Parts: sequence; structure tokens; C-alpha cells
Amino acid sequence: MNDSVYPEEDRYAIAARSALTTRVLKHGDTFGVFDRHGDIRMMGMRGAEGLYHEGTRFLSLWRLRLCDERMLLLSSTVRENNLVLAADLTNPDLVRVHEPPIPYGALHVLRSRFLWRSTCYEELQVSNYGDAPVDVRLELAFGADFADVFEVRGTERHKRGTVEAARHDGRRAWITYTALDGVKLTTKLTFDPPPSDAAEGKVAFQLHLPAKHSQSLYVTVRCETAGVDTGPELSFAEAYAAAASALSHEESGECSIGSSNEDFNAWIDRSISDLRMLTTDTPFGSYPYAGVPWFSTPFGRDGILTALEALWVNPQLARGVLAYLAEKQATERDEAADAEPGKILHELRHGEMARMREIPFGRYYGSVDSTPLFVVLAAAYFEATADQPFIEQLWPNIERALSWIDEHGDPDRDGFLEYDKRSRDGLVQQGWKDSHDSVFHSDGSAAEGPIALCEVQGYAYAARRGAAKLARALGRTERAEQLDLQADALMDAFDDAFWCEELGMYALALDGHKRRCRVRTSNPGHCLLMGIVKPARAPVLAEQLLSPEMFSGWGIRTLATNERRYNPMSYHNGSIWPHDNALIAAGLARYGLTQPAMRVLEGLFDASRYVDLHRLPELFCGFPRRPGEGPTLYPVACAPQAWAAGAPLMLLQASLGMSIHAHTPCIRFDRASLPPFLETVVLRNLKVGPASVDLDLHRYPDNVGINVLARRGQAQVLSLK
Repeated sequence: MNDSVYPEEDRYAIAARSALTTRVLKHGDTFGVFDRHGDIRMMGMRGAEGLYHEGTRFLSLWRLRLCDERMLLLSSTVRENNLVLAADLTNPDLVRVHEPPIPYGALHVLRSRFLWRSTCYEELQVSNYGDAPVDVRLELAFGADFADVFEVRGTERHKRGTVEAARHDGRRAWITYTALDGVKLTTKLTFDPPPSDAAEGKVAFQLHLPAKHSQSLYVTVRCETAGVDTGPELSFAEAYAAAASALSHEESGECSIGSSNEDFNAWIDRSISDLRMLTTDTPFGSYPYAGVPWFSTPFGRDGILTALEALWVNPQLARGVLAYLAEKQATERDEAADAEPGKILHELRHGEMARMREIPFGRYYGSVDSTPLFVVLAAAYFEATADQPFIEQLWPNIERALSWIDEHGDPDRDGFLEYDKRSRDGLVQQGWKDSHDSVFHSDGSAAEGPIALCEVQGYAYAARRGAAKLARALGRTERAEQLDLQADALMDAFDDAFWCEELGMYALALDGHKRRCRVRTSNPGHCLLMGIVKPARAPVLAEQLLSPEMFSGWGIRTLATNERRYNPMSYHNGSIWPHDNALIAAGLARYGLTQPAMRVLEGLFDASRYVDLHRLPELFCGFPRRPGEGPTLYPVACAPQAWAAGAPLMLLQASLGMSIHAHTPCIRFDRASLPPFLETVVLRNLKVGPASVDLDLHRYPDNVGINVLARRGQAQVLSLK
């Protein structure tokens, strides 16, 4: 990177060179980023398009040509269930370059592509809609640079491994890379039928198509690592059947959501499909990877918050996240990884640069909030499921996390959880707003560490309160009382140290000198969800969060427009993050403020109607809403992104004031409200521990009517006005 543009403390920032206007597929540890034609255009090391596996790009060129011409795009989309990318193409006028001439639109190519178990499967169905037979040449150019995803993001490397020239044997081709640590990676391509001819990096198919006839070609691209079993090689039909069956099984275990509004249904359906696609099976359970393309790997904070958002739809996701993070919990101090005993993972990477320690993120613990949030999720999961055997199994990890909060997380013993970078190459800022310039004072000057973020104190409070409930359920009464006393003390100390009367909200943070960062940000909204806000403060804080300086019309900004560092195009200082808004809305609902929560739902739903595939991106710009226009997009935002996909689920739950209590067992609706665009909402297979219900919710001017359509097992439905 050019240090004049990217300061040393932000060396891992994503270089913004072009907007991500692409089609995305993911399965397991493999994902693909394609243009709308279905191609991967060779755009140098920094182009995001490609087929990636475990953090390495196994395919950096995949280009289809018809008689040396690029075909014309008719349409392309990823199906609602995210299983298949379909692109419809046709020929341009082939008059001067083909004999006999082929007029525009005579040929149609349907590209159908999906991923399954480290392999990309593609069918090319070529149809002749003309009145005469044609002979045409279809060419596929391919290449593999084996770039690490951090290289693609913009991090410079001084040395790379060795790529061998492509080899062919008639119906197969191989490209092999030997990494600096000796690991061998191979991109293996298989063609059915075999190509008519092949050269290095290119194959061609000579097709004879009678009038009104079609022919299908099949190509598989397999990502192989020496010594790793990727399973049997399957045909297109076999792999598709397996992928469709697995998807159907996942769908059957979730709560389904339908409504009277088709746009809302499309938004919810895409969000749930994105969560499924981003979720990867691990030996410890399912885990939602953070986002494609830059963060397709386990992140502690992202996984936890995504599981919280989706808890009422799929509680098993939370179980997988908790089990995975418990297994990866730090057991010793390692300053290079910002690790300390009991700390919960921030990020895990498998690529060459991580293995060679060119970046610190192989197994990295540099987040201050993953550890308390781990305990928060455990308590929320138990409340929704009453899964006591799992919590008993998890309790030692919970105790180790609590010990980290008390000891390593609070080195000066002032009662506040704080951070300061220990790793030379690690992250400077270790809250969810982790860009280097996200914590500052009202004059714009950077805050010096150690830094105690306001929302992190909320997480610590909720961790102790939640752990107290778990301790009581496990018969550890004395420990529960101790945790409750700690939580009570933290609530009082937090209010005294962070509340800024002139702001009408809590300070963003305390710096290393215990000075308040007196700026209006979205961070205090998370404190509402965690319950650390004293009841009298909640309406005041809500008014500020929904003020014109904070609320753009699309959502709540990360920073108010009248603050020194406000920039609507920044990553964290004025942009709008769907997950941030969802957590705030859920916090408003916790204090009975469902009407403001509904405003947030309305804003983000409106935004979803303007974005591609109804898919909310990781973030978008914080410009004020303008009549007749959609939100302004952020150029390198991940889409799909896990906690953005989970946001609509938590927003709907917040508007309904819905909570699930498996021990009672009951579902509570506290001051339920629905926006004008939703006359009815139907929830099916809504789980309450081992029981489940189907509900029909109907909007009325002053309330929401709730009808139980079906009940399986014992579960009450309570509506509080």
C-alpha cells in the first residue's frame, strides 16, 4: 500500500478501486465472485472477481466467447434460494466474422452455475433459435493466480510461490501452485464433452446446432489442496441433487416468515437465504461466515451478533457459534495474536499469508467485545431453548470468559472493559467500528488508549446478568449473586462516567486518561439492547438516535452530521450499517419503544427495495434520503454479509416486541406494532424450546391481533399492551 494514502495503523484496509457490482455464490469454504455475464475478468491482482477456496483465489480468469466475440447479456440473477447463478446470453450480430452470417438473437446460451464441496459446477446450454443449422466455436479462457485474499484486498507481498503452466489431457486441465510453505494447491478443470482443441489457458468447442436444437456442455472447476480429501468427483446432476437436498433439509428446521407484502417477502426470503449460504458446517456445528468477498471466514463478533439476530428463526445457529468459539477460546497469552487466557476469537484465516505470518490473522483475538458477547449469546440461547445439557458443557468456557473480563479486560481495575493493541501488527481499534479513525474527541482528535467503549460496557453488563441466570439454572446460587452484584455496580458506574447531559446520550468512549469522547454516535444504541441503560435515560437516548442528525430516512448513522469527523462516505464515521440499526431497534423494543423501532424497520425496508436482489449490503452511505432516489451505495461493501442479512429478522422481532422464553414456555409480544405496509405476517414453525407454533399476526390501527394457527407441544402466546 501507499502509506501516504493508507496510514500504517490501517494497513489492512480494503483498497477501493471499483464498486462490487457482481454475482456471488458460496458453499462451505468456497465462494465465487462473477460478473453479470458469469465471467471472471482478469483485472490484475486487485480485481475481486474469482473462485476462492480457504482464502486463496483458485480461478482468476473464466471468460466465455462465441466466435471470438463477447456475448450480449440478456439477464442474470441468483435464484432466491442462492443455489444457482443463471445468466442468459445471446449472440451479437455475427455478419463480418462468421460465414454464413448469424443475425443477432439467433443463439441463446444459458449459463447455470452452483458450488458444492470445493467445486464449481457449470452447465452451458446452447440453443439455436434460428431457421437454419449453424456451426459455431465456443471458447473458454481460464487462469489461476492463487492470490491470497489479502493480496486482492490490497496488501502488498514481497514474495510469492510458484505457478506452473496449465497441463491438459484431453478432457481435463490442471494448474498447480506451490506456496512459500510448500503447500501444493491445484485448480482442476473437467470438460464434458471433451473440447475440440486446447491450448495453455484456453479450450474450444466446435458445435453443430441444427435449427431449433440445443446442446449442453458441462464444466467443473475443483479446488484441491495436497493431502486434503475433497470427496468424490460428481457429475453436474449428482452434485445439484446433493446441494438441493441439503438446502431443503436446512429450510425444514427454520421458522418461515410470510406477509401480505411481496417486496417484504422478497427481502426476508433473500436475507434468510443469504444466512444459509454464508453458514458453513464445521466439526462443532454451523457457523455463519462474516461476508463475501473480504470476510468469508469465521469472525467471533460477527458470528455472535448474527446468531443473536437470527435466534428466533434458527436457534441451532447460535449453538454452532457457541460450540465453535468455545473450542477456539484462547488458553495462553500470545501478544502477536492479541490473545489472553479466556479470550474469544476475533478472526481465523487459512490462506498462505496467514500461514506464513505475513498477516496476524491466522488465529487472532484482537477484539474487546467478542468475549462478553459470547456469554451474552449463551444466555440468550438458553432463554430461547432451555438446552441445559449444552450450557452445562459450556459453563467452563463461560467462566473463563468472565475471568478474562474481570482480569485481562480491566487491567487498571476501574470496573470498565477496555483495550489497547498489544500485537505490533494487530488492529488499533478493537470494537465493532475497527477502522483506525473511529474513536475520537469532539474536536476530531484521536483518542489515546486504553479505550473503554460505551457499548462494550453494555456487553459486559449483559454478560454478567446473563451468566447469573445461567448460574442459577445450574444450581450455582452464590456465583449468581456475585455476578448480579457486579452488574448492579457496573450499571451505576457506567451511568456516572459515560452519560453526557449536553448530548442527550452516552459518550462514545473513555480514553486512556478517562476523558469522555463527547460525540454523538450510534454506539450507545447497543447499550439499550444490553439493558445497562437506566429506564429514565431510554426515551432521551431514543430521541437523539432518531433525530435528523442521526437518522437519515434510511437508517441511523454511525455518527451525527454535526460532528467534526462526519463523512457520509466513510466506513464508520457517518455511514449506515443495517446490523447496527437492528441492534438499536431491538434495544428500543426492550424499553417498550416499539414505535421508534418500527421507524427503523420502515427505513431499511425502503432501502431494500432499491438494492440489487433486495439484499442489504454490509453498509451504505449516510447521505440524507432524497425523494425518488435510493440509498447511496458504499463501493466495497460486502454483499452478502451475515449480520446485514440477519438485520431484517431482528428488526421485525423488535417491531413486534417479541421475545421467546422456553422455560415458561411462552412467546411474549410487548406493545406489538406493524408498519402500514404490513397488513398481515404469518410465522410458521416458531420454536419455543421443544415446542413450536404457527401464528397469524394482523395489523390494526392501534395494535396487532395474534391468532394461533397451530400448536405443537406446550407453549403460551402472551400479548402485552
